[in-house]
Amino acid sequence: MIKNIIFIFVSALLISCGKDPVPKPSGELRLEYPAPKYQKFENNCAYTFEYSDFARITNAKKPCWYYLNYPKMKAKIFVTYYPIKNDFADHIREAEKMVYEHTVKASAIDTKSFEYPDRKVYGNFYELKGQTASNLQFYVTDSTRHFVTAYLYFNSRPKPDSLAPAVDYIKKDMKHLLDTFEWKN
Repeated sequence: MIKNIIFIFVSALLISCGKDPVPKPSGELRLEYPAPKYQKFENNCAYTFEYSDFARITNAKKPCWYYLNYPKMKAKIFVTYYPIKNDFADHIREAEKMVYEHTVKASAIDTKSFEYPDRKVYGNFYELKGQTASNLQFYVTDSTRHFVTAYLYFNSRPKPDSLAPAVDYIKKDMKHLLDTFEWKN
């Protein structure tokens, strides 16, 4: 009888000595996107640029306002245009307000100024890190007559790790847009 109890006790010890179960962390699907091919955006507005063929352009609420939709990423870049009428400083303040409203959720905001004097294209490019509603923003102006802003939004909850591949892809597209941005007059 004692032998049976010892045998059961030793068997239970040997069987139960295994690895502790560890819960499997939830993961997201790794997303890869095609290499972009750029095409020129022609319109009746004061500006033109090149954009990725991965995006689709649709009209927004007002003339010369557009959405660059990335349907497979559930993302869109909202592009707005304002003519400058002695209110240049107001446009700059409003663009910066749109950026710095995200400081509550942003862990960092990287600002890069750019200028292309030969095309009279000047502005700032903002990259917002963390769980912000808009990850990338910019404004571009000729500083006398025209002012354009753009904001990237995703149709999902802000998850920086999950959105990182899409943000990186669109960031390259936005930089190409700025590199090819021109005023028509």
